Amino acid sequence: MTDNKLLTVSASPHIKAYDTTKSIMIDVLISLLPAMIFAVYMFGFRALTVTLITVCSCIIFEYLFEKIMKKPITVFDFSACVTGVLLAFTLPVNVPLWLPVIGAFFAIVIVKQLFGGIGKNIVNPAIAARIFLFIAWPSKLTSYLLPHADKMSAFSVSGGDVSDITASATVLQNVKAGKDAGYSLFDMFIGNIPGCIGEISAILLIIGGLYLLCRKVITWHIPVSFIATVAVITYIFPKNSTMQAYEFMLTELLTGGLILGAIFMATDYVTSPATAKGRLIYGFGCGLITVIIRYFGGYPEGVSFGIMIMNLLVYYIDKFTRPRPFGAVKKVKVNK
Repeated sequence: MTDNKLLTVSASPHIKAYDTTKSIMIDVLISLLPAMIFAVYMFGFRALTVTLITVCSCIIFEYLFEKIMKKPITVFDFSACVTGVLLAFTLPVNVPLWLPVIGAFFAIVIVKQLFGGIGKNIVNPAIAARIFLFIAWPSKLTSYLLPHADKMSAFSVSGGDVSDITASATVLQNVKAGKDAGYSLFDMFIGNIPGCIGEISAILLIIGGLYLLCRKVITWHIPVSFIATVAVITYIFPKNSTMQAYEFMLTELLTGGLILGAIFMATDYVTSPATAKGRLIYGFGCGLITVIIRYFGGYPEGVSFGIMIMNLLVYYIDKFTRPRPFGAVKKVKVNK
């Protein structure tokens, strides 16, 4: 007897993947776990506290907004969790605990939900929130706890003033000022440097990226074109006379939010191009803007700004790189 389900013809597309938003977001969270564990090891349990507060705030704001607006509840797809983790990863461990809550509100309500929810936001919510917080409270986001310093209280609301917190002492800030980096390339590679919670360990972020590539959650186009663009420009035009060209290039690659941004933020499905050619162009643009801001801007980091600017250009990139439908005939203008 024939199964009637085999005879049911549904609307196209007929080829479907088993991936869901939930499964993709879980893979992203798994890939970020090594960097999270390392951050707790380097900075203490306050790193975990900041991350949990940011994630919980994102979940609560998304649930309340959808409940009030009588929209379908989407908190169980884990997209709010990913936004929370990525936002927390871009914050210093000594940030006041009220600040991630404000960032979560901006990311979820202003950037995501007011534009229609998941799949309709025009910029990456975590990056937009990071830039908003930096513009609104720059002093709160420019002091960093030294690695292996005396651990702060996990629940210190204000962030506190301790002797091991140093202002303007990241590797990028030293390099931009024309000074020595202050740390070896090996320290930068493994993450034995001051910085934000989730961006210090290049090796663990790369391992997370390889996991996403193996799981086919992301493709290589954006990370490779992004990182390669920065590498080529900084090697050919080094901006620090105290360092060799290759040392300057590797310092620019291994520090700041470059690896985190290139692998986990620039590859966001919603705010990145759909075509392979478009992703290469997009990654190149992100890298170029990042270097321009690092070289000529007043802020030593440019990854967040580079990605958000390119987010706004994705529509045009897709428009000019989308393949022509098979059999389509190009229109020819005829002069009357």
